[in-house]
Amino acid sequence: MRVLHILNDLTDRGNGIVNTAVDLALEQARQGLEVAVASAGGGYQPLLESAGVRTFALDQARRPVQLLRAMRSLGAMLAEFRPDIVHAHMCTGMLLAWLLKHFYRFALIGHVHNVHDRQSVMMGLADRVIAASQSVATTMGAQGIPKRKIRVVLNRTLDSPRCPSLAGIEPRPLLGRSIVTVCGMNHRKGIRELIRAFERIGSQAPDAHLYLVGDGPDREQFERQARASSRPDHIHFEGYQAVPQAYMLSAEVFVLASRRESFGLVLIEARQAGCAIVATDVDGVREALDLGSAGLLVPSGDVNALAQALALMLTDEHQRSQWRTRARAGIASFHVERMASEIKAVYDEPLGGELSQGVPGEVILK
Repeated sequence: MRVLHILNDLTDRGNGIVNTAVDLALEQARQGLEVAVASAGGGYQPLLESAGVRTFALDQARRPVQLLRAMRSLGAMLAEFRPDIVHAHMCTGMLLAWLLKHFYRFALIGHVHNVHDRQSVMMGLADRVIAASQSVATTMGAQGIPKRKIRVVLNRTLDSPRCPSLAGIEPRPLLGRSIVTVCGMNHRKGIRELIRAFERIGSQAPDAHLYLVGDGPDREQFERQARASSRPDHIHFEGYQAVPQAYMLSAEVFVLASRRESFGLVLIEARQAGCAIVATDVDGVREALDLGSAGLLVPSGDVNALAQALALMLTDEHQRSQWRTRARAGIASFHVERMASEIKAVYDEPLGGELSQGVPGEVILK
């Protein structure tokens, strides 16, 4: 089987969609599939190429002239690589591939990673649509994607070559009783509510420190909020970190306060690190935490509930120990091999249907 993944880029700066797609491509190549990735390139390109994954340059900048060039470039890739499967992880790539599907024979797979992106409904153009959680599948079905096309495959990425082994990671020295979050610095991640909740636990945990690991467009706003808070010296903006697990291994509590979250790949990494986890009960977070058994769930936007959960984790050693144990339970099911196998089963559906009478990858019109 020949698989072509389409991504915007291959950044190694903490993009969850890219991380999942790279992990999938690496595992597919390990399992013997012929795999290629079309994108604008980035830091993960050498890793992919070292694993035998071909890379093609594809600039999908949303300008009319450039999109026409991208369509021609993608057409040339299809003619050369002749994939059985084109797996689009983002909307522009999906549209380009769908247009070219009229001229080339392949099965088209769409992958919905971002439930909050209204354009994700465009993935319904595909033969099959992979949703990152059952919650995402339900949302996409309600927005008009035919339910017969949707298949749920959770983001299972543990033990990918992209990530270092926990045994080889030196825990980061942190101050006091530490609360750690790892996420993009944007309002969708609930950082404003997290800082407000952290202020409220000052009397219960005066030695607590909040570490915000990540970067993003709204970071300056959050930094101003932290400076104006009652605990500015206890809030630390750490920026992007290539190995965020170093913070997780030292954390008393890991928190994800998102307003929307299709799945939360970082929660799986926090579980593997054995963190006591507090997270908002939105979208696919519940599924990442085994329906709430692997982490303490609180309502999104409820600052009081978030503060109470953080205070409980910091002040009750028995509860914290129990949640650490529960986080690790069942974590082996999130091995990347299982994700690749489940996605291979999705690929097999259209290949065994309308393409069974033709030659996969055959050019039917130039």
